Amino acid sequence: MSQPRRTPRRRAWTALTLPALLCVLAACSGGPTSDAAASRTPSASPTPSGPPGTLFDDFRYSGPDDPALAANGWEVRAGGGGPGIKDTWSSAGASFPADPTAQGGRVLQLRSSTDGTKQGTRQVEVQSTGTPLFTGTFAARVYLSDKPTSGRNGDHVVETFFPISASDSSANYSELDYEYLPNGGWGSVGPQLDTTSWHKADPPDRVTRALKKKRLEGWHIMMVTFMNGKVTYSLDGKELFTSSGKYVPREKMDMHFSNWFIDLPFTGGSRTWTMKVNWFYYKAGEAVSQADVQKTVDGFYNAGTNHINTVPKS
Repeated sequence: MSQPRRTPRRRAWTALTLPALLCVLAACSGGPTSDAAASRTPSASPTPSGPPGTLFDDFRYSGPDDPALAANGWEVRAGGGGPGIKDTWSSAGASFPADPTAQGGRVLQLRSSTDGTKQGTRQVEVQSTGTPLFTGTFAARVYLSDKPTSGRNGDHVVETFFPISASDSSANYSELDYEYLPNGGWGSVGPQLDTTSWHKADPPDRVTRALKKKRLEGWHIMMVTFMNGKVTYSLDGKELFTSSGKYVPREKMDMHFSNWFIDLPFTGGSRTWTMKVNWFYYKAGEAVSQADVQKTVDGFYNAGTNHINTVPKS
């Protein structure tokens, strides 16, 4: 069972306000974007607004400092706080490399590292900013790792995909978690995928279900649907868990991808853990099936649409 893990993050960053919507194509015409252009160029569009209530991104950026990353409503965490090893967040762990296993050939890569000391630990997180997400469908194609990219195995690493309130101290705190623990943690031996709906961060008040003893290394489509007072988590089209009652969001949230360590179980030798995100898709106010999500995403790729955001700002 997922244990209390969230301490007040005291975010050192400031939420960015998105500029006016970029003109982008709504998956209906146009050609693919060249991989040679690492930094994003908005697609020309005969339909400037695009599909209503839609947020899509395939993470085609040059790096954490690419102006298009902030302009499109994403931010790499570099501040203090938790969870995990406090005050070890670094933008150095975020990159956007080519990847032949990814749809479209590029990914957001989240690479955390540690040598077993706080001084030698770097955690990484990327979040959306400026676009409130609430009811509807959240979906991402995510690569989970069962072992480190380099170094000795055994760390209690957490690879996560979750929408969450902007403030841990909010009276209407809301959080919906996927947490993959390849080596376990909080008393679990792993592997384990926790799906958890939160009502309060402090004291912790949540409901959770664990998918245990199933190794998940590789690409997966993770989805959360929140509609009609019910939250549903599904992995690769298979429903894992539902929550309702007080265990549903009560306010709008940001989207986060994070790769962090619960603790430091051993020292000696550096090791690196890699999580990847191929794309993210959100549809406001609608329950969308995985098949329809993939069909829509395929349309964006075929049209050369790298980013679209028509979600209302309030």
